[in-house]
Amino acid sequence: MANIDNKLYEKSIKILKDLIAFKTISGENNSSLINYCEDILKENGATSFKVFDENKKRVNLFATLKAKKPNGVEPIILSGHTDVVPVSKGWSTDPFKAEIKGDKLYGRGSCDMKGFLACSLAFAEVFSNSNLSRDIHFSLTFDEETACIGAPLLIKELKKRNITNGICIVGEPTKMKIIDSHKGCYEYTTYFEGLAGHSSKPNEGVNAAEFATRYVNKLISLRKDLENRQLKDSIFDPPYSTLSIGGIFGGIAHNVIADKCHINWETRPVNKQDGLFLNEEIDKYANEQLLPEMKKIYTHSSIKKEIIGEIIGFNRVNDSKACEFVSSITGDNEREVVSFGTEAGLFQEIGISTVVCGPGSIEQAHKIDEFIELSEIKKCLVFLEGVKNKSIIN
Repeated sequence: MANIDNKLYEKSIKILKDLIAFKTISGENNSSLINYCEDILKENGATSFKVFDENKKRVNLFATLKAKKPNGVEPIILSGHTDVVPVSKGWSTDPFKAEIKGDKLYGRGSCDMKGFLACSLAFAEVFSNSNLSRDIHFSLTFDEETACIGAPLLIKELKKRNITNGICIVGEPTKMKIIDSHKGCYEYTTYFEGLAGHSSKPNEGVNAAEFATRYVNKLISLRKDLENRQLKDSIFDPPYSTLSIGGIFGGIAHNVIADKCHINWETRPVNKQDGLFLNEEIDKYANEQLLPEMKKIYTHSSIKKEIIGEIIGFNRVNDSKACEFVSSITGDNEREVVSFGTEAGLFQEIGISTVVCGPGSIEQAHKIDEFIELSEIKKCLVFLEGVKNKSIIN
């Protein structure tokens, strides 16, 4: 591993500790962390803009260090999410107070994915002091962990501003391996509303829990159809689109007909066609079979499917500029796929060549006592040094 300036490394650790201290759990306000990051970038000469959610509480940040000597090469986008998953009991340390033990730094988000953000922010000063021949963009989004809610809003703004060219590096934890493909992730909540009544007279009510159960059974039966739609030579494991029931919630007592129930469910489609197929089939079943039965008894019965988020897949591309760029720095010519989703497909969809590559192991993500190995921080800084060297005019 190439030598990294110790001050730069210590600065990365300091920023990472600060980032972990912000409790940016998905769905909650992340503006304080965004302001902290924006201040660092502005101190180093970056211009920036923000894209808010409808409540002005969660925010995306897009910042740019402009080329000093532009020579027409495409810009680099360093992309990552600011949110983390909730914390469960059992941590041996305070999850929002980073702690170094041996060769590891512990804290929620240390691995997924504030480690990459910290390295990128620390490196802003190095980029700023260099004769950049290309723009360096920093993309920070909210609520990636909940169906990538924030990134689509940013992508929409990028399209408005005609920022649709470049190489995007999504710094999710891959141990700095090159990832060039992943499935999509579509998340839904389906709500059932029927008619309450005494359980001794089930024929006089509309049991939302029972209709929800039938809906779940239909989803489970569609798994086989998804397996049968498997593409030849699929690169994924498993090689077909998957479906999972996340939870069923309803009812208030043993002896009361449940008038409300909802289901959380998701699918990981290999392609858009599988996502469309699944939605068409389950919507047809709900609207043509279940709902008429419910309305026969109670005309105000309803079934409503809410789209929590639909993350499009990230597709393998031959001769990917982004993959080749990363390979030229790391020397790694291998290409791998992952089971988790990212915003990579969104950047790819608007014409930006994209790759997923970042410090840390996904095996540590979302777990009690989440950590990142300190050697991964150093590897990321070496990588960013390579990005700089390919972005300057000597």
